[in-house]
Amino acid sequence: MKNSDRFLTAFNRIDHSMREIAGAKDFMAFYRLVDLAKKKSPLVRKYEDELRSYADLRNAIVHNRTSMEYVIAEPHIEVVEKIEHIDEVLTKPKLVGQLFRKRVFTFQTTHSLQHILKAIRKQKYTQFPVYENHSFKGLITTVGVTNWLATSMAGARLPQHTPTLEDILKYENNNRNYKFISRFMTIYEAEEIFKQGVERGRRFEALLITEHGKPHQRLLGIVTPIDIMKVD
Repeated sequence: MKNSDRFLTAFNRIDHSMREIAGAKDFMAFYRLVDLAKKKSPLVRKYEDELRSYADLRNAIVHNRTSMEYVIAEPHIEVVEKIEHIDEVLTKPKLVGQLFRKRVFTFQTTHSLQHILKAIRKQKYTQFPVYENHSFKGLITTVGVTNWLATSMAGARLPQHTPTLEDILKYENNNRNYKFISRFMTIYEAEEIFKQGVERGRRFEALLITEHGKPHQRLLGIVTPIDIMKVD
């Protein structure tokens, strides 16, 4: 199959996917579809510039075809592979429950700081979900631990007691530094949450995955900004 044929096949599938996303029932120009679909899909927003460029290339291929066998604008293989990738992720987007489902170590408010220090040393963790029995109480980070230590050593002396995690929670700069999400959320929606949080001055240190994004449900996984950066 020629590159142009592969390109047009992927483009037409993307056009169909975006009509479903935008809820378009009648014919609509592709550029208009992009405008509507990007309001509903972070994935369309992510690839908006590429999609607009592909619309121009598609027009060049279709309208400048001199015969069924010969086209003037034959796409490079890199372009074909990229549009096929976009088609695939639009059709079957990766879900956070698929990529980030794992056993999450949780802690109790009554645990001492030593529990977290041990996890930092052995597992290199930097986020620690804290519960009181089965009720979620907050997310401790290494920043919170550092803030507690800096405050406790204000007099240049080591603290006389080992704090509980309930004590440490009070030293988090942002006591809403997390958000619960459903395991059915796409990784692109999760990426959007991190971005919007920064834009609105509320940085999320982690997204906590449960069945339907409810705090009382069992914790199924955790997503950090670094995790999202590693995913294409």
